Amino acid sequence: MKDLITEIVKALVDQPDEVSVNEIGGDHTSVLEVRVAKTDMGKVIGKQGRTAQAIRTIMSAAAGKKRKRYIMEIVE
Repeated sequence: MKDLITEIVKALVDQPDEVSVNEIGGDHTSVLEVRVAKTDMGKVIGKQGRTAQAIRTIMSAAAGKKRKRYIMEIVE
């Protein structure tokens, strides 16, 4: 899941080398912390959070196969 989110976010931003995704694992739920450059923060979030919501939708569809819940947080 970490690789999927990394590739999606790198495709969206202007500075793909600044993208880092950290996975904090648990038994049933994992948190993915996404860090990008400050100038690219708006591109990942999108207007009214639509881009971030679309990424979360893709993530939840992929997570259904693993029977695990993933939460994506965009961190400064």
